[in-house]
Amino acid sequence: MGDPAFWDNNERAQKHIAKLNAMKRAILPVIAFQGKVDDIDVMLELIGAYDPAERESHEKELEASVGVMGEELDKLEIASFLTGQFDRNNAFLSIQAGAGGTESCDWADMLFRMYNRWAERRGFEVEVQDVQSGDQAGITKATLVLKGENAYGYAKAERGVHRLVRISPFDSNKRRHTSFCAVDVVAEINEEIEIEIPESEIRVDVYRSSGKGGQGVNTTDSAVRVTHIPSGIVVVCQNERSQIKNRASAMSVLKARLYEKKQDEQRSEMERFYGEKGEIGWGSQIRSYVLQPYQMVKDLRTGYSTSDTQGVLDGKIDPFVTAWLRAGSPRHRNKDIQIDD
Repeated sequence: MGDPAFWDNNERAQKHIAKLNAMKRAILPVIAFQGKVDDIDVMLELIGAYDPAERESHEKELEASVGVMGEELDKLEIASFLTGQFDRNNAFLSIQAGAGGTESCDWADMLFRMYNRWAERRGFEVEVQDVQSGDQAGITKATLVLKGENAYGYAKAERGVHRLVRISPFDSNKRRHTSFCAVDVVAEINEEIEIEIPESEIRVDVYRSSGKGGQGVNTTDSAVRVTHIPSGIVVVCQNERSQIKNRASAMSVLKARLYEKKQDEQRSEMERFYGEKGEIGWGSQIRSYVLQPYQMVKDLRTGYSTSDTQGVLDGKIDPFVTAWLRAGSPRHRNKDIQIDD
């Protein structure tokens, strides 16, 4: 940055500044924490020199300081797990209602709300790219863009099938129903990763946007559906008034999903040789949300559970995310996850 020619190329300069800021966010908190550890060492030496009458009050102060540092250390540890190639990138999070009609559509709507609340708690910017309403209630499908530091690193823990057990509000006989929804998470691909999609391999359909919006959205053919013919992947975007912007957004999601599909194929090939049992793609039940006959949310991958079902549905899913990150870390892979009753 000290080079006189640094600002000659503004785009290149901004990329370097973004990398520098990311490094600062990762390193400076560790340096600051180390400084606090050094301060604690000094305090311990000083306490040993105090009279017994004065020592007790200083020991309480020291315990309080160490307690706060324990929480900081926990956050630093979690951040250290986010070292994947795309963990710092934005994320595309898609929700798809499973079989079950209205029940599954309502469950998809509940997950849509849960992830919006969770993103707000984490300080992520949320952009709704597409929402398709159910016939009677809820939604059949939705795609969110989560923008923020380590958005994909955290959100990828939610990839899989989510199961809900409850007394159905749509059943006049008040019977218990089980619903399923699939959640897919892919990272936004930056310009450093080149994904070429020939025009001959895609089909683009335009149609009138549905749902809430201004006159410019609902009265023009601004919605775009892009179908990748070889893979069958379909991407829909209708959040912008401009058809051009919707197409650009849809192509960005398509590239991300094609890259993720390629990565999944490579992982599946590796699993044949290394015997890895973890399923990364769709179709794997990862978490159960039981509202009847008892209250519990349990992650089937880590064993972490909580009885605070309402808190989870309000977006308090960080304990599940961090438990999954810890379980995937080499330092914790063979350790049990503490269960919160």
